[in-house]
Amino acid sequence: MNRRASRLVVTSVTVILTIASNSAEMDAQWRNRYPMVDGFPYHIYLEGYELPSLTIGPIDPAPSPVCPCGPSGQLIAFSSRGWIWMLDQESGVATRLTHGAEMDSRPAWSPDGQQIAFVRDNDHDTWIVVLEIQTGAEIATIQTPAIDLDPVFSPDGRKVIYSSAEAGDLDLWTYDLESGDKFRLTNDAGLLELRPQMVSEGMLYLSKSRRGLDRIMFRTHLGNGSESLTVTSANNDTVLIEGRIASQVRPALSPDGTMVAFNWPTQSGWELRLLQVEDPGPHILLVNSGVPLTPAWNRDGSWIYFSAPDDMERMQLKKVPFGGGSVESVEILGWDWGEPTALVRVRTELSGVTGPVPARLNVIDQRGHPAVPNSTAVRFDGQSGRVFFYSPGVVELTIPAGSVTVSAVQGLATPEASMTVEATAGSITELTVHMETVWDAREAGWTSGEHHFHLNYGGQYDLSPSDLVLMMQGENLDVATPLLANLHNRFEDQDFWMWEKSGGVPLIRFGQEIRSHFLGHMGLIETSDLHWPWVWGPGYQVYGRDDRTNASVLDFAHAQGGLGYYVHPVSHAEPFTTEGLRTIPVELVVDGVLGDMDAIELVCLWSNEVGTAEVWYRLLNIGVPVAPSAGTDVMTDFYRTMAVGTTRVYAWTGDVVNWPAYLTAWREGRSFVTNGPLLDFKVEGSRPGGVVQGGAAQWKLDLRSASSVTSVDIIVNGESVWSSEGLSQAGQHSYSGKLELPLGGWVAARATGGETSWPSMADVPYGHTSPIWIGERGSTDPMVQRVSAQDLLKALDVAHERLVESYEGTEIPQLLARFSEARTRLETLIGTP
Repeated sequence: MNRRASRLVVTSVTVILTIASNSAEMDAQWRNRYPMVDGFPYHIYLEGYELPSLTIGPIDPAPSPVCPCGPSGQLIAFSSRGWIWMLDQESGVATRLTHGAEMDSRPAWSPDGQQIAFVRDNDHDTWIVVLEIQTGAEIATIQTPAIDLDPVFSPDGRKVIYSSAEAGDLDLWTYDLESGDKFRLTNDAGLLELRPQMVSEGMLYLSKSRRGLDRIMFRTHLGNGSESLTVTSANNDTVLIEGRIASQVRPALSPDGTMVAFNWPTQSGWELRLLQVEDPGPHILLVNSGVPLTPAWNRDGSWIYFSAPDDMERMQLKKVPFGGGSVESVEILGWDWGEPTALVRVRTELSGVTGPVPARLNVIDQRGHPAVPNSTAVRFDGQSGRVFFYSPGVVELTIPAGSVTVSAVQGLATPEASMTVEATAGSITELTVHMETVWDAREAGWTSGEHHFHLNYGGQYDLSPSDLVLMMQGENLDVATPLLANLHNRFEDQDFWMWEKSGGVPLIRFGQEIRSHFLGHMGLIETSDLHWPWVWGPGYQVYGRDDRTNASVLDFAHAQGGLGYYVHPVSHAEPFTTEGLRTIPVELVVDGVLGDMDAIELVCLWSNEVGTAEVWYRLLNIGVPVAPSAGTDVMTDFYRTMAVGTTRVYAWTGDVVNWPAYLTAWREGRSFVTNGPLLDFKVEGSRPGGVVQGGAAQWKLDLRSASSVTSVDIIVNGESVWSSEGLSQAGQHSYSGKLELPLGGWVAARATGGETSWPSMADVPYGHTSPIWIGERGSTDPMVQRVSAQDLLKALDVAHERLVESYEGTEIPQLLARFSEARTRLETLIGTP
């Protein structure tokens, strides 16, 4: 056990203050793990869709192009567990070709079958390696300061063609293996060019735009050889197929260059199809079940190989005849690691709990390579760069014999516990990782919930709602409301609407995300019907000019007893500056001022907590009791995704844990939101959501955290009136004091800053309580109310200007009427003496 990580610090300080200091602003929005690609600010999509995956089982199959090439004449290279392997189909044995600390993937053969090029990933950058198969020597490396992907050999074997962001966005390049010279083949700004494949007639590649239009392209040669694939040949490009947000599409060109096998998403799922290069119109369906990934042709074009996840999210190798027919499984009967292996059995325990408990694990072998279990999905934390998975309490892993380091957490309240042991070849090494907690939330009467994430969203896995149970147990998360959402013109997971898990934690019910473009995205929960349409506003083809307000959606939710809240609303740390005003969702201020939204997502991966809080403070200051919400907005079917529940709400429900108790507590603001710091705040004995009187008031704050926290503040009507240092390490810190409260308004506690480390996956630690109201719920301080109304009116003016600009003369009387109503209310508040 890592005793330093689990040691508690308990101290107390008493402070009497009436006025204050303001906290430093921070940019808490997640940006990127890997080098940024120009023009693609939503890097979590780029990294999730375009970068390689570490999987259990084979992915990226690459059949050998030559024969004889083994005892059976059938060798297939693929990636599994982050290494390159070679399968001999006659023996059924896969032999490991790479052995390093980094993660290797996407193998491609040289035409003579003597070399393999592949992608190497060190958890924050990727590059290309060329391996000589017979000797195991790495004979060439193509490495830039940018992302490098998708190598393939030219038909003559002298060059490697690959994708690289060296010049800004992802372009196609050639690399001469003899001279080391590089040449850029494409230069289309704002596009990602990926997955090149060459034949004598030309080159197939994948093109993706920043606006979500994805295309499979074929570029005809102007002459013979790879030298003719110059930038000037772009006019010879043919679009073979296009669609919106094709996510995991990886087209494969047949050996003779006439056909393309491609996996493509549809409203009902994924399909594997065929099209003809010369006449790409008609498509032939080959597979319409599961998630067919990374297709590849065999040497003579008679079979198409692909990978697909099974029910436990392990990749299975499959093949289907070119002419169509039944899908066949390609069995792997044995794995030759090329060195002695050991079996490690990991048990996770938590203080105060009898028996093994579920946990989130990260396991590293003696070379520093991530180790993964023999079953269950594997994921990658974009903040720390760590591969992780969930254990139900006991899990087994096969690793190269030698030292192994196991790290475990369970939810935001457990500091990381780690231990290193020696795993002996040919035996089972058992170890128990003991975790301690800085806080037992349930024992203290708090129930945790996560209200903005997506089950399936174009990722590598195909999840069912029951797959969330182990994730939630491993994160000690009580309540989850995954949101159905659209992938542009596809509306995901509708089959799961009205599915729920009740009868004891974890509790799961589906909600819906409404994306009315720049008006503001909203989450709806506890509705019995889906709202249609899911999308509208400028930027959408069908409902682009609808005179439809977000308030109509909120009314829809309220009529069914549901809740409506704005998600990931503000991306700028200073939203009331000239630049920041244009980042506030267009209708958010209107719906807030008129009191129609139940909550605002204060803490989210995609947005800025500090900037969102500034908008929230002003709504509270004019007497609108908006509850804070929290959600990760992660896509749980991604390999590269943060963990569900690492941003969450804690609602005080006492000794009751059920849907009505939790939702009532959340709606009434008896809560705090956090991505790490845990706050138990009371004023005159009242928790958040309660009411106290103005004047002298005693307060108490217990701060707990599994990692460091820079500072804590007491906030009155949006201003810090007391501030102190937080925690230098995991533990607890108790504060108390006396405040002179005004006669109206609210008071809350906030914790900010510190080192981001497991269990947190946030950019910057942040926690904030709901308000405790002064005098009565929705009370205000007249001077603060007037100033806040003036700021909100400025935001309303900018939002109105953006609204009119974007609708370009379309008649929108309903939207304009809402703006007029909000303006009248703000002007009345400003004019109040």
